[in-house]
Amino acid sequence: MTSRNPDDEAKGPAIMEQMTALLGPAGPFAGYLRSMDPKALAEQTMGLYKSMFDIMLGKSDVAPDARDWRFQDKTWTANPLYRRLAQAYLAMTDAVEKLIPEDLPWEDKARAQLAASIVTSTFAPTNTLLGNPAALARTMETGGSNLVRGFQAFVKDMVNNGGLPQQVDDSTFEVGRNLAVTPGKIVHKTEMFELIHYAPATEKVHEIPVLLIPPQIGRFYFTDLAPGRSFAEYAVSQGLQYFAISWRNPSADERDFGLPDYVEAALEAIEAVTQITGQKKANVVGFCAGGILSSIASAYLAAKGSKAINSFTLCVTMIDFKNDASLGAFRLPTMLAVAKAQSAMKGVLPGSELHKIFTWLRPNDLVWNYWVNNYLMGEAPPAFDILAWNKDSTNLPAQLHKDFLDLFESNCLIRPGEYEVLGTPIDLGAIKCDSFVVGAVTDHLTPWKCCYKSRSYLGGTSTFALSNGGHVAALVNPPGNPKAYHWIAPAIAETGDEWLDSSAKLPGSWWESWAKWCGERSGDLVPAPRKLGSKQHPATIDAPGDYVVS
Repeated sequence: MTSRNPDDEAKGPAIMEQMTALLGPAGPFAGYLRSMDPKALAEQTMGLYKSMFDIMLGKSDVAPDARDWRFQDKTWTANPLYRRLAQAYLAMTDAVEKLIPEDLPWEDKARAQLAASIVTSTFAPTNTLLGNPAALARTMETGGSNLVRGFQAFVKDMVNNGGLPQQVDDSTFEVGRNLAVTPGKIVHKTEMFELIHYAPATEKVHEIPVLLIPPQIGRFYFTDLAPGRSFAEYAVSQGLQYFAISWRNPSADERDFGLPDYVEAALEAIEAVTQITGQKKANVVGFCAGGILSSIASAYLAAKGSKAINSFTLCVTMIDFKNDASLGAFRLPTMLAVAKAQSAMKGVLPGSELHKIFTWLRPNDLVWNYWVNNYLMGEAPPAFDILAWNKDSTNLPAQLHKDFLDLFESNCLIRPGEYEVLGTPIDLGAIKCDSFVVGAVTDHLTPWKCCYKSRSYLGGTSTFALSNGGHVAALVNPPGNPKAYHWIAPAIAETGDEWLDSSAKLPGSWWESWAKWCGERSGDLVPAPRKLGSKQHPATIDAPGDYVVS
């Protein structure tokens, strides 16, 4: 499977822009160092010297976290030299982190922490051959062939992957063959999206249909991965009439697609779904940025007096952007202005560039882990469907990019009547239907407590589910996984911590709790439709359609 990027020929400029964006947060960090009280800085320096002296004498009890993949090899504890090397690195990392004042505003602190994490992860000894005992052992075992393979991979990545190590072997995956294979038909198509009507898998289905609105960047099929790992497949197995939007991958020609256009598209999809099923309402499910879009579209309908939204599901979505999250590191006016200007010049924000930014938010796991695996150990990256999807990036139209950044900067969505779409001021509190809100335990993009806070801006009664996993892995969390678990309870507590104390921890996927919750609100069971689509919206080509591969 290949990643489609219309700007592949501009590798050099893309790398420079990437590094500019990443180094932006380092400015405040350097400023903090310059402005630190000399006495405090001297104390921190002396503390580091003392730690290093204790390490040299073998008196230090500094030890890596047992979960840190970098120091799993037994040599790090058995060999005195390597034990001291690990301790020295950890002491240095701790000293750098302590240079960040605790009383900083959270956005400044996020920028400083991001800069510190990039710097400290880069200098980990495991990123080098001599500083990585496992890589040295592999070199001796293979006679150096691992390094030959690693150098070949490095050169290939410099040319074809923007200088980052490949995270996945996607050669075995193909959309329509072993990804996105849940049966369905395209029943509505516009210049912005295709609407998929999935074939029922049960003799009877619930009356009121479900519409998934996925993020506008990234292919929709992370919700329809391989059989057994597909949200779409599970939804129809539970007797739900299930529809999904597949967004078009925009080029510079679609640079003017903005947030109001996507709201209109979502409204058009909701209308098509209700017309096809003969219902007056639909259950709307929004994932990530698609949740922001779903919120705006639902609030718009509420402002117009429409009751078209039967229930509302919001997954890993922040509505209040002034929360303590990794993305706060990029809320710097100059950085936002530069980002808008760059996408305006190109017509799109290439998905590959956004992917790189998100990758550097977790450098240890998403950069240096693969650096060691691919280049030092000489191993191929894993073949994993989620990572294959993640690599298959899409673009963001320049206008939509600007609109999102404006929302991010102004944070006006949470203030009733301040945000206006299609000529109508909206209030998220006017969404009075029941809502089901999902967060993820280890989500670094939209931390779960921020997702919990999102429910406070909605009207109606909310249920909150907290899933194990990260931002994407929590969403791709099918039943049957023995490691899956989730907490669930009515979202009536003031804070996430208070909610967690009162919630029930259940084994299995949140999909199961959601399907039960949604089914209870979706009307009677009726015979499943014999044909997909309708006269007004006739079925055409098979799912997953054309836009997902363009």
